Order: sequence, then C-alpha cells, then structure tokens
Amino acid sequence: MAVGRLPGPAAPGADAPAHAGLRTGDMDEAREFCRRLYYGRLEIEPVGDPGRLEFSADVAAFGPVTLGEIRYGTDIRISIGALETAYHVLVPLSGRLRSQHRGTVSLADPTRALVYRPTGDIELEWPATCHLMSVKVERAALERELDAALDQRVVSPLPLGTGFDLVDGPGRTWSALARLLLRELITPGTLSTSPRMAARWRDMVVSGLALTVEHPYGEEPAGLQGPLRPRTVKRALDAMHAEPRRGWTTRELSTVAGVGVRVLQESFRQHVGMSPLTYLRRLRLDGVHADLSRCDPGQTNVSEVAYGWGFTHLGRFAGAYRSRFGTTPSQTLRNRL
Repeated sequence: MAVGRLPGPAAPGADAPAHAGLRTGDMDEAREFCRRLYYGRLEIEPVGDPGRLEFSADVAAFGPVTLGEIRYGTDIRISIGALETAYHVLVPLSGRLRSQHRGTVSLADPTRALVYRPTGDIELEWPATCHLMSVKVERAALERELDAALDQRVVSPLPLGTGFDLVDGPGRTWSALARLLLRELITPGTLSTSPRMAARWRDMVVSGLALTVEHPYGEEPAGLQGPLRPRTVKRALDAMHAEPRRGWTTRELSTVAGVGVRVLQESFRQHVGMSPLTYLRRLRLDGVHADLSRCDPGQTNVSEVAYGWGFTHLGRFAGAYRSRFGTTPSQTLRNRL
C-alpha cells in the first residue's frame, strides 16, 4: 500500500520538496511508482519469484533533484533507454548491482557507486539482496555546476566516468550528505519544514556531485576541456542563470559584462560557441523541458509553460524544442517522467 504520494505538480518556479512512499507486493504498482517518480520508459521485470516481491521505496523530489531509497526483495531486471534529461547515480547500501551502459559492464556495491550519462541504453541486474539510494539530477543543473566549478566551457553531455569510490574521498562525503538530506525530507517535522534551508542543502548535493564525479577536465592530456572564460563572459552567464526568464537583450548583457555589444558577442562565439541570446534560448528550452517532464497534462499545457519561460512565438518555440530534444513539447508532457 502507498504510504504517501506526491501532490500535484507545483506551478513553474515553485521550489518545495515533495515526498512519496510505497510498500507493495504488486509488481505493476511498483513499476508505475518508479515510472512516475523517475523515468516514464522504465521497464521492470522479475527474474526471481514474483511472489517474493517486497517493494519498498521512499522518494523525495525537490527542484532538479530526486532522491530515493529503494529495494525489491526479489531479483529483477531493469531496462531503460537514454535518460536524455538527467544524470543518475546509484549508491548500493547493501548487496551488489550489475550494470551495462554505453557498452560497458560495471559492478556496484557499498564501496562504489554507478553514474549514468543522459545518452545510451541501460540494463540493470538487481538482486533481492540489493538495497540502494537512487539520485536523479537534472541535466542542466549538473552541467551548470560543473561549468561554474571549472570556470571553463564543458561539453554536453558531460564525459563522466562510470562510477566513483564510496569508501574514501569526496564520494563518501557526498553519499552521506545525499542520504541525510533524503531522510530529512521524508521525515515530518525536520528540515522539510524549512524549504529555504532545505534548498541550500539540496544545492550542496548538486555542487558536491559536480566535484565528486570522475571527468577529464583539468587532467592531462587536456582533451575535451575548453579555454578558460574571461570574466566578462562569466558575468553575462551568471546573470542569465540567475534570471533565465527575464527578457534579456544583448545590450543589457553587455552592460552587465562591462564591455560593448560586439566585444561580448565575439567573446561568446569564442568561449561559449554561440551568441549570448542563443545561449539564453537553450537555457530556457532546458527549463521548459524540465517543467514539462514534471507537469500533469491534466493541469497544465505546453503554451502556459512556454510563455512562462519567455517564449512568445509558439511555432518557433516548437521547432527549437524539437531540434534540441528530438521530440515535441506535447510528447514530453504526455510522457512526463
């Protein structure tokens, strides 16, 4: 039976945690719960005795982060296509997990976490003995944090390693921080009663993950890393990320950056790979995609979300959206995660 459920989707811009929990022996109910909270295309099939299913989950969704502790009680197999909109981390708390992603087979246990990029199909062999923490972070949020931490251009999707150590170093600290935040968010009368404080903690989880995941940036050979960005470009980027819904003009951004319009445009082409307003449009498209992936089709519509993010010409918006995500806004809303 369900012990909690997420309320209806909040209005765009809302930032409050929501908790859902489920205890069930019904595979269909467990499957629907995971699809609703994580990914709509998730396929879960029992490998062991379905009659031994003892599904248990507590999940907290909070802005760009969804954290949960999950166990099945019987051997299962999970299949899912490319995540597209998110990075995902699995932290076994007990037992061992076998994973295949992007042609690589990896094992995870309480000493090592698994990390998934937005691209590539995923196959999981999840035994009855495995109990884990599942952390989903929206793609734009993690990329923005790593970009800011390195102060240089990063490619998307991020070329992350397949996992990280949980015994020593930042992985141990990050996993403890994420698990403690989850416990606070699902326990009445704790941190969840102070959304502002909880949001700071949540942001620490995102920024901590950016510093924990394995990546080639800052290592030799330089390979994928981009040039350090000048301070003028960073000022403009910070302004857009702080207020992505604002109707910025290139002149306003150049004023923030402290340079002329032409200088800013050339600096963006050189250090970001696109113009300031093209970058702003991409930032807004990511915001629309994240909102549509969470919203209930019965309570909102595409035009409402698009207008909220500053898109006033729905035809051009739909074309740009399909170009970036390979699907239509209405399809994303219908197949919300």
